[in-house]
Amino acid sequence: MEMAPAPRRFTPTLKKETAILFFVQLFSTISFSVLYSTLVLYATIGLKLSSEVAINLTGIFIAFNYFLHLLGGFIGGRFFSYRSLFSWGMVIIAVGCGLIAIPTLNTLYWGTAFCVAGSGLNVTCINMMISQLFDANDKRREAAFLWNYSGMNIGFFIGFAVAGWLQLGQHYFHLFILAGVANVVALVLVLSNWKHLADIKTYYTESKARVRNMIIGFGLIICLILILRFMMAHASAAKDLILVAGALMACVIIYLTMTRHKVIERRKMWAFVILTSSSLIFWVLYQITPLATVLYIEHNVDRHLFGYLIPPQWFQNINTVILIIGCPLMAYIFEELRKRGGNVNIPFQFGCALLFIGIGIVLLPLGIYFASPTGLVSLWWVVLSQVLLTLGEIFLNPIGYAMIGELAPPKLRGILMGTWLMVIGVGSALAAFFSAKAVGHQTFNPVQSNVSYSHTFSSLGWTSIIAGIVVLMLMPFIQKLIHSQNED
Repeated sequence: MEMAPAPRRFTPTLKKETAILFFVQLFSTISFSVLYSTLVLYATIGLKLSSEVAINLTGIFIAFNYFLHLLGGFIGGRFFSYRSLFSWGMVIIAVGCGLIAIPTLNTLYWGTAFCVAGSGLNVTCINMMISQLFDANDKRREAAFLWNYSGMNIGFFIGFAVAGWLQLGQHYFHLFILAGVANVVALVLVLSNWKHLADIKTYYTESKARVRNMIIGFGLIICLILILRFMMAHASAAKDLILVAGALMACVIIYLTMTRHKVIERRKMWAFVILTSSSLIFWVLYQITPLATVLYIEHNVDRHLFGYLIPPQWFQNINTVILIIGCPLMAYIFEELRKRGGNVNIPFQFGCALLFIGIGIVLLPLGIYFASPTGLVSLWWVVLSQVLLTLGEIFLNPIGYAMIGELAPPKLRGILMGTWLMVIGVGSALAAFFSAKAVGHQTFNPVQSNVSYSHTFSSLGWTSIIAGIVVLMLMPFIQKLIHSQNED
């Protein structure tokens, strides 16, 4: 039984907590990065599944990972403390990685179900552990999330690097076991720093029935794993379910917005709805990377550089290297621009993100236009595309996390953090649909498949560019909602 922590005041310096969570984020990310970058290749090459089945399975794995962050926001802080739920998530993922390491279809379904359950619940927990360290108007929250985002991407770099190296030799067993060990390290870090990561003013800390709540919480987790096992075996139907659930949750958030009694809260919530809706386009394009794009790189791109064959996963490390350096650097640049009167605001950052990723995706069909007679595309088009995609991510994702603390009423922060992450899951489900269209009719002949890739990438890229322009045009209106004064 976990005892309620003593009340804790917000302090001006929180370096110890943020440093702890930086390293927890780093190690807890490694297993997800391995599965994120390798699952579709493991399914097609290691288990000989069709590309359609592999795309649907991987797409649903990624979609549920983000979609369940909403459930993590509900369970965490209610049935468990955030630190406790995060710790159980690490245990569940380690078990899942061990199951995936066994090369059968049944253990793949069970392993992905365990991994999705663990990762789906714990990301909201770590974000809330960071968010609660800062008061609502403390701008250091943005810098803390940018630093934490950098730590997460160090984990991605390690995961992608190890995955690419071991995947070339098809050493999948060792790869997934190492991924599980990384979660054990994250668990040890949390347990050894337990007292520094206590919840602040949550339903859990104020509850007098913590044992009952934890029993309910464990029941929910067990049911969740069983449901996910069924979903992994029926990925196509699960994709439709995610889209329906996403639409229903959108209705719930709009209802919560319309029924806020305070005008200032209602207007800030409308700003959240507009910005989060625009981010869906970004996430559809972003989540194509581990689906259609990784197969595109594997079969349609000349991956030889100085005589060496580059693994598909290593292209994603372009993203991680820029994020590791770029997030802290961008935190400094944003702060300096604001000191000098620059209007660096959330709508501006979101609009730029949509423009960056749209242009990055549009570059891929341009590369196809200049492909060799055998249909192979120069790897430099993919490199440039990844650079622009990463700039878009810096402008949108960590800023979106920080946005929750600024716009959400205190008791809705967990739900809205989960909603923000759930939108990424809906984007992943849509990305699986568009990826299946891009891959086409089960052919890996570049000359034939380039046509469907080019059409899909062009359509999605231009949609994002147009959406980015619209968000920039609406910037004054959204800013007015964010900074409106209470008229009650």
